[in-house]
Amino acid sequence: MPITISGGVQLNAGVVLTPGGSGSSGPTGFQGTNYGFNSGGTPNGGSTHINVIEKYSFTSDGNATDVSDLVSGRSITSSEGQSSGTSGYLCGGRQSGGTSTSNIQKFSFTAGTNASDVGNLLTNLYNFTGASSSENGYVSGGYTPANSYSNTIQKFAFGSDGNSSDVADLTRTLDAAAGQSSTDYGYASGNNPSPANKIEKFSFTTDSNSTDVGDLAQPVRKATGQSSSSHGYASGGAGTPSFPLKNFIQKFPFSSDSNATDVADLTQPTGDASGTSSTSSGYSTAGSDDNFNYYNTIEKFPFASDGNAVDIGDLNNSTSYASGTQY
Repeated sequence: MPITISGGVQLNAGVVLTPGGSGSSGPTGFQGTNYGFNSGGTPNGGSTHINVIEKYSFTSDGNATDVSDLVSGRSITSSEGQSSGTSGYLCGGRQSGGTSTSNIQKFSFTAGTNASDVGNLLTNLYNFTGASSSENGYVSGGYTPANSYSNTIQKFAFGSDGNSSDVADLTRTLDAAAGQSSTDYGYASGNNPSPANKIEKFSFTTDSNSTDVGDLAQPVRKATGQSSSSHGYASGGAGTPSFPLKNFIQKFPFSSDSNATDVADLTQPTGDASGTSSTSSGYSTAGSDDNFNYYNTIEKFPFASDGNAVDIGDLNNSTSYASGTQY
């Protein structure tokens, strides 16, 4: 017989709910209730790529702790990594020696064990955009070893380890954009090559090309993406055509194809930060200023009101070009 749960929703007996929304992890991986993770990156003043995975709490403000390591150091991946209900992923990126890679690394959110190499992207790639559905991780655009920008949308399965596949195309070639995820769609906003104000979305339920659905209020590149249950956010980034970094927090609705609005500010102008999302707040972690000094700051801003970000803690490492995931 059906079982009635909160909100009057009925389930047949034997149906198991995936944790999310108000449960223990994000409804589709793009939100969490427990922890945010900051993986890899380039340390302050250096050209190396670190392998550190740090985590910080979503339930209490405070500093991050070092919990495990990547297979090897990585940076310039996607500021929003891919998250399943149990694991975080870091794809591609730059590695020691300055070359790019195609590896897909995965680590457990709860076990505290090091990451493992579980598959490959279609090609070596860095500076792309990340998104997560309930079943798949997505990689969009990026910069290839052929010194060209990509418009490819790739996906890989969370349910089994394996390589990514080419499933669709963006409306444009894209580099250094911010990624957002709703339950049904992945988004890419801003860009490195112009135009830098476009918001496009692609479906999680069908492998189809993206569509141009709106514009950012402020054109930016190197911004960071966050996602509430109803809106996508692009925080920070560099203005174009000049380079100076911004502290804008922009948001756009998932329910309609509309332009973004400038709703709040980060505590400081920031580029190349990592982004995570809890069910109630967006987080911008680390990143750099205009003089390429790297931060170790953890900032958060509320989803329920258009309020400015606050500094709530520090990472162990001052980094830029890291990747964020959430549980």
